Amino acid sequence: MALKILQAGIQPLGQFDGYDSQITLAAGGIKGGEVATLVNYPLPPTGSDLAAQDQSGQDGYVGTTNKFRPIVTKNLVDGARPLFLTDDGAAGYGTLFGQLVGGVVGKQTAGDQLGPHTAIGSGKVTLWDKPGLYAATLDAVDTTAVTGLVPGNATLDVGDPLYATTAGLLTPDITLSFDSANLVVARFVEFSTNGSLVTTPSFLAGVGPVGFTQAIFHFNVET
Repeated sequence: MALKILQAGIQPLGQFDGYDSQITLAAGGIKGGEVATLVNYPLPPTGSDLAAQDQSGQDGYVGTTNKFRPIVTKNLVDGARPLFLTDDGAAGYGTLFGQLVGGVVGKQTAGDQLGPHTAIGSGKVTLWDKPGLYAATLDAVDTTAVTGLVPGNATLDVGDPLYATTAGLLTPDITLSFDSANLVVARFVEFSTNGSLVTTPSFLAGVGPVGFTQAIFHFNVET
């Protein structure tokens, strides 16, 4: 549930308002490492999607008669541009604070994971657009057996093209590309563990195979 930046000096593009139905993990939302784009959302809002004051139409709108504000979505349609990598997952970043408890009259015993997920606090999503080396945890990519971005895919090789599905998941399967032109958004490098030796992984204890947790890739939209 994380995007990891593996190359020094890369800066994020910034934070943008995300669809409320897509940003929270409870709704199966952004985990970090998905491909996303910006789309229009009408002003004044015609639906229930909310935004912080600095994103809610006070500035930055486009259009004159029909006004819109930009909003982040990981649901991609043919020709969607520009493309970014999402951040703001709730686990795997090294800083966790447990789960929120309490809720209505204090009866909630489990809730959202508290951590560096800015969407929980503001509804915004951090986007990365710079070409470079990144890693995405394996729960945030195409996990289709054999053909997906999974360690069991024997056809994957270094430098193989990665596409994005209509759900914004990185995949080596060209048939799942959201784009009719089969746009290459990244190149596969390797699978790896999270590198942690603090909690002894099973393979160091001599039990089972290496526990790959993430896919490393070079992000560079090949237009």
